[in-house]
Amino acid sequence: MEINTTRFGELSVNKEDILSFTEGILGFESLKRFFIVDPGDSTLILWLQSIDDGSVAFPIIEPKIFKPDYVAKLMPSDLNSIELEDISSSRIYTVLTIPSDITQMSANLKAPIVINNDKKLARQIVLQDSKLSVKFEMYKELKKYIVGYSSDDTVRTTVSEPTQQATSESSSSATEQSSEAETKKEIRQ
Repeated sequence: MEINTTRFGELSVNKEDILSFTEGILGFESLKRFFIVDPGDSTLILWLQSIDDGSVAFPIIEPKIFKPDYVAKLMPSDLNSIELEDISSSRIYTVLTIPSDITQMSANLKAPIVINNDKKLARQIVLQDSKLSVKFEMYKELKKYIVGYSSDDTVRTTVSEPTQQATSESSSSATEQSSEAETKKEIRQ
């Protein structure tokens, strides 16, 4: 299925990647079908893109990234609403608010997006925990996580020594550039 989006242009979406929100998202109740877009950058922010309206996409992130002790305590009715038997077969994301001053970025911990991985049913669930914030400022924590995250690129990338031919070509190229520079210098004088 081809979806034309405002933010990402035209995207191809597999049917098995479509998430059904029977109740929509808070404030966008009429939008029922979404999919997750990974822009592939280092921010770890994903986008919940509407299929029904290509101009609507919500920045989302896994809360465990910036708040490792985050727990979404779901009521049995919450689990039933997305046909979820237990929380272990789900994914949980928080919706972000990203103002022009990115350091003021915040996450809605009070109303996470909960996805049933097997049935592709999803819902934004308002949790009963009064200690959870709707505007949890998390820029510093996210930045610490990204800066502290280390990966071994040698596992994915093969690095080899330059071949003799490549070395001699770059040497002759450097010599040619040096000769050209000297010639230009002589002409100016």
